[in-house]
Amino acid sequence: MEQEERLQRATVPLLAWYQENARVLPWRSQPEPYRVWVSEIMLQQTRVAAVIGYFERFMSTLPAVSDLAQVPEDELMKLWQGLGYYNRARNLQKAARQIMEEHGGEFPQTYEEIHALAGIGDYTAGAIASIAFGIPVPAVDGNVLRVVARILGDERDISLQSTKDAVRELLLQVIPKEFPGNFNQAMMELGATVCLPNGAPLCDGCPVREYCIACAEERTDDLPRKAPKKGRKLENRVVYLLFHQGKVALRKRPKKGLLAGLWEYPNAETAEEDPLSGWKLSGTELERGLRGKHIFSHIEWHMEAVALETESDALPDGWVWAGKLELDQIYAVPNAFRFVQPLVERYLEKWEGIR
Repeated sequence: MEQEERLQRATVPLLAWYQENARVLPWRSQPEPYRVWVSEIMLQQTRVAAVIGYFERFMSTLPAVSDLAQVPEDELMKLWQGLGYYNRARNLQKAARQIMEEHGGEFPQTYEEIHALAGIGDYTAGAIASIAFGIPVPAVDGNVLRVVARILGDERDISLQSTKDAVRELLLQVIPKEFPGNFNQAMMELGATVCLPNGAPLCDGCPVREYCIACAEERTDDLPRKAPKKGRKLENRVVYLLFHQGKVALRKRPKKGLLAGLWEYPNAETAEEDPLSGWKLSGTELERGLRGKHIFSHIEWHMEAVALETESDALPDGWVWAGKLELDQIYAVPNAFRFVQPLVERYLEKWEGIR
């Protein structure tokens, strides 16, 4: 059986299965372009279960493209706090401003115009175009690549752009023109809930099992093929929690690079000589020893927290003192520092009790 024919035969049972088994998700119940777009950006690198609450809060606060285009960056970052990969949010706003300036505030309705928006690549453009506008273009993400590789017994490396392009071209030939959005979502849903990664697919419940080469040949452990990731750079860092009269010090990271433009607790590599002196700060040590780890795509931070109380409220330029209310409502502190939050809250609450 040719590859195209195999996928075409799988389409009818796949769509029927999706109709019966699709998860109820807020962006599916109202598939307007803006909602589909925001959900797809949030879902990149993030699990569906984690996204739902963020999506609903985002839509409640910024219900239209015009709202997203105008929101202050700090407020946008606070809405995004916890989702990570903050450039996704910045690109959302850049694209929203493009829509306002270049399309009169109306979401573009062609694949090419959608693709031209900031932060939107082949996959996201395909998802929006097919789901929101019924345009028959594929949306090829990791789930889809895995499903196709197993159905076809394809041994090509799915991390290569050439493989992604080839799969996209193949799906262009088989995507049903009447139901392109459902087809793309069905492929993604199958990969997310049945054709699971790491050799653990639920083949007994798969609607396209009879067409799957990997299942028939018991090769689901081997497919898809993917080159191993490069090792990460390891950094040992000390996080300085500086307290003064019920507030904790924050500083803003540079506009470019890792965690660009976000607020953080001051920190330095362990090997850096006396950063407190360099910051012209001093304090009485309260405690140390709390440790945490955070993994970025290319860097891994191993951190130790040191809590200090300062006598002076003087801070370096650009730093701020933040109380519990400001931390809750204003400043977006990335997940890398989540491990210190209970300690920070304990000291801030302790000060509230003293007052």
